Amino acid sequence: MADAQERPARKMPERGSLSIGEVINLLKDDFPEISVSKVRFLEDQGLIHPSRSPSGYRQFFATDVKRLRFILGQQRDHFLPLKVIKSRLTDWERGEDLETGDQQDGGRFLEHDEQQVSRLELLKRTSLSGNQLDELISHGLIRPPDGSMFTSDGLAIALEAKELIDRGLEPRHLRILRIAAEREMDLLRQLGSAVVANPKAQAEAKELLSSAARSFEAIHLRLIRTELRDLFDS
Repeated sequence: MADAQERPARKMPERGSLSIGEVINLLKDDFPEISVSKVRFLEDQGLIHPSRSPSGYRQFFATDVKRLRFILGQQRDHFLPLKVIKSRLTDWERGEDLETGDQQDGGRFLEHDEQQVSRLELLKRTSLSGNQLDELISHGLIRPPDGSMFTSDGLAIALEAKELIDRGLEPRHLRILRIAAEREMDLLRQLGSAVVANPKAQAEAKELLSSAARSFEAIHLRLIRTELRDLFDS
């Protein structure tokens, strides 16, 4: 089975606009993680701006799909937070080539997540039940900084968790993802132990660990893809 990046991208149909479901079908080969809730989340965060039909349905034109492809590519290939991607969109809209700037994103990988939402807003946006959210918190998937407000990272995790819950998993099953992240952090601590301890080398430490974290994410994604191929080829 060919890698998604090696397949030619599906083409936009001749007619003008696409529905949200058609956009997902168009992009799912390159971005298997795309979902209705993820597209809605990106719209909610102000990164995409689809038009609306007279009946209120989202309409995506070629420029919208191109913009969405850029955003998803930045997440997949560079593991950038949405705040950084949003700042890059202005340059992208001007036609600037941003693919050569990956090495400059080390510090950005560790930027503080300043945007926060309330528990009520998170439940509204994700359609999680209160019990499901409490379980995700108890298993360490989401950690509200002060117990009542949630970062946009927490909101994004909650959205992905809801997708998995809807497919039959339970919050307790997702605990393995937190454990895997903690084990990767143990490796990162070992890698950066010397530099992190030096207050004068904080910039170097951030670049080192951010670069390593991106490599971890890339390897993890490729390993999952390999296992999926083996599953369907066996």
